[in-house]
Amino acid sequence: MSRLKGKRALITGGSSGIGLDTARAFLAEGARVAITGANPDTLAAAREELNSQVLTIRGDAGDVAAQTMIANAVREAFGGLDVLFVNAGIGDFRPVEQWDEAGFDRSFAVNVKGPFFLIQALLQDFADPASIILNTSINARIGMPTSSIYSASKAALVSLARTLSGELIGRGIRVNAISPGPVATPLHSKLGLEGAALDELVKQIPLGRRGFPNEIAQAVVFLASDAGAFTVGSEFVIDGGMSNL
Repeated sequence: MSRLKGKRALITGGSSGIGLDTARAFLAEGARVAITGANPDTLAAAREELNSQVLTIRGDAGDVAAQTMIANAVREAFGGLDVLFVNAGIGDFRPVEQWDEAGFDRSFAVNVKGPFFLIQALLQDFADPASIILNTSINARIGMPTSSIYSASKAALVSLARTLSGELIGRGIRVNAISPGPVATPLHSKLGLEGAALDELVKQIPLGRRGFPNEIAQAVVFLASDAGAFTVGSEFVIDGGMSNL
């Protein structure tokens, strides 16, 4: 298929999970793709898997100066940008009493501050029309224990999608959000969600399973493509019914 033929796309956090599957989908749809990541090993592995068709940029998603560097690299390689998928994020889950200022600041830096200043750094480069998609979470909608800071940061991204959609539409830039539920990515293993703990999580999903990264990627393709041209300031909840309980 060629829904993104000729489009230039940047995917943050594109070396694993949802970001990597989205890179695969974008390439299959004809896009030129750049991905970012903080881990040089996973970036190299992603580049090798994708047959060197992607531009790989190493950068800390929570560092403001790095966002300018990323924007400069994309500008030099592509000359402009049609699609930005803000996917990089951090999932830090702790009881309220275990939080400290450093952890709080890191979560908001990666999940909110970095994305905001990346968008700012890229403003001069967006085509007309262009599409920005922010990867948020259903945790912004549900009261899951130990998710207070993560959920607050993702709620901020949902709000950002709405406000920026109004502010940037005059420039031809559509801004939307996706809010996935539990998706089968390496994040769950890093959080210790395995065995009985994972089974308990799945029980909360009416569909009876976690999502697959490609299922999220296909929603991103729609929002990035001309098929989504009338979709502005929307939030796509993709959670197997979990937030409806």
